[in-house]
Amino acid sequence: MKLHEYQAKEIFARYGLPVQRGAVVEAAEQVAGLDLRYPVVVKAQVLVGGRGKAGGIKLASTPTEAEAKVRAILGMEIQGERVSRVLVAEAAEIDAEYYLAFVTDRSARGVTAVASAAGGVEIETVAHTTPEKIVRGAVDPFLGFQPFQARSLGRRLGFAGPHLAEFERICTTLYRLYWDEDADLAEINPLALAGGHLLCVDAKLVLDDNALYRHQNLPASEEMTPLEREARSHGLAYVELDGDIAVIGNGAGLVMSTLDLLAHFGGRAANFLDVGGGASAEAMQTALEIAQRKSGIRAIFINIFGGITRCDDVARGIVENPPRVPASIRLTGTNEEEGQRILRQAGIVAGLDADEAARAAVELARRPPRRGDG
Repeated sequence: MKLHEYQAKEIFARYGLPVQRGAVVEAAEQVAGLDLRYPVVVKAQVLVGGRGKAGGIKLASTPTEAEAKVRAILGMEIQGERVSRVLVAEAAEIDAEYYLAFVTDRSARGVTAVASAAGGVEIETVAHTTPEKIVRGAVDPFLGFQPFQARSLGRRLGFAGPHLAEFERICTTLYRLYWDEDADLAEINPLALAGGHLLCVDAKLVLDDNALYRHQNLPASEEMTPLEREARSHGLAYVELDGDIAVIGNGAGLVMSTLDLLAHFGGRAANFLDVGGGASAEAMQTALEIAQRKSGIRAIFINIFGGITRCDDVARGIVENPPRVPASIRLTGTNEEEGQRILRQAGIVAGLDADEAARAAVELARRPPRRGDG
């Protein structure tokens, strides 16, 4: 779960990390009532990168100028995401920019501290062009990130004296935040030297979805579409894509391979929908309803390989909520014969071969729509 910058900074401030004073507005007229010191920086609040390059970050010297900048940014699209709110924060006179983050490093099977004296730009670019500018430190999950590790990291970035002490405090605090909030990523970019002190000019937090139940005070995720949110409420893994063939499968690996099969035969999936292992007839009904509510669906591909999932339960769900668009169904595995019989009795044909079913789904999506089809 990604958080907006202003949401991440609210959590940063709660932990005592140094952030600028600021306020979130959703209309230009709200700028006049802000108690801020000028100049200010106006920043689009979207869950994608590249805001500055897209014109979503602007400086303003007066309230009138800030109001104009807010009006210009609100409503613009950045990488497909429309800006509906902006953060207006006090600007800082930056002398130097650094990068600092704690990230779940799956290759190392642990947490890694990542830092660089080349902050303010995409860290991926730094890693590609000047990898020697990036320093890393492994974190022991039992001991946590120790002050001596923070000092060692800081010295490698060039910090000394009071600035090194500041960096140590920010480092250890950021790790505590990362750990306490169940984050996958806690990032400051840039961590700026401004006015003689270190300041978290930007903040990024990505939280582990699996741990959200432990954090009831968090805001609702804005990454999900209404359909994705509804699917999650029913315990279904659903992600909207940009194709026209709805996909339902059981198991994340099978659904991923189903998307690949469709692409192999020239089709484009409209979604990823995993009903999970042991899916019931009711779960299948719900999955069918959600998958078909996305606009532009031309066909549906149901790919079930029964292990824990019983094919007869899946078949009952399909029969009780038949597809409203042309469907290609592959149904094999546990209780396969009973599942196939239930579908035949309802006049629904299902195959056993995934390749043939995927090819059929693509052909169905390519057929001209019949008169009256939505």
